[in-house]
Amino acid sequence: MSTHRALSLYRSTQSTSEEDRVKQHAALVRKIAYHMMSRLPASVEVDDLIQVGLMGLMEAARNFDEEAGVQFETFASQRIRGAMLDELRNADWLPRQARKNMREIERAIVLLEQQLGRAPLESEVAKALNVAIEDYQIMLGDARGHQLLHYEDLDLDGDNDQLDIYAADHDANPVDILSDESFRGHLIEAIALLPEREKLLMALYYDEELNLKEIGAVLGVSESRVCQLHSQAVARLRAKLTDWLA
Repeated sequence: MSTHRALSLYRSTQSTSEEDRVKQHAALVRKIAYHMMSRLPASVEVDDLIQVGLMGLMEAARNFDEEAGVQFETFASQRIRGAMLDELRNADWLPRQARKNMREIERAIVLLEQQLGRAPLESEVAKALNVAIEDYQIMLGDARGHQLLHYEDLDLDGDNDQLDIYAADHDANPVDILSDESFRGHLIEAIALLPEREKLLMALYYDEELNLKEIGAVLGVSESRVCQLHSQAVARLRAKLTDWLA
């Protein structure tokens, strides 16, 4: 269903105030979809995210309570993300081989940091893995969607999908870990130790909420290279936080 058709259907059945909210915040759906893409496998189409996100926006407009003391944009953002994640819960979030590769990369980074006393270069990680630098970068690109926190980090049933931990109706949520002051302190320290370019990338993505294309323009690299650097930064952070994520 196209965005135009979905909006037309919505307008024919909903009140004017709800319709106005959807029209005013339609751009929010695209913003969230593009921002989410670096956390998803390359097989995920951004247009699919936009479609389900639009449905989430419609639901938010329909259920919003003005007396709840929450701004509509905040309420809608949660519903939009929830709709996108619900749609993805049955998808192959990250291929098994890509997960295996990233675990090996994390282990190599831990060992190299212990040996070198600093963050290892890409070439050094590739050498430790006994692969060419080009193959190492392909491994990083294939791991697009690799997360700082995984289902297995929370010691949950391994049969469940990683995306479940991000759904609003589940008790186990990485936000609970991230809100822990001690963990946050260690995370901040780990980010401070990232190589400068990766540190800037994380700031642009998580603080400034730029999308991959925008970050690539700032760094002077391609979108695919941004994905590689993001995967590597996450691997470095996980290597630093092994006591929390083990």
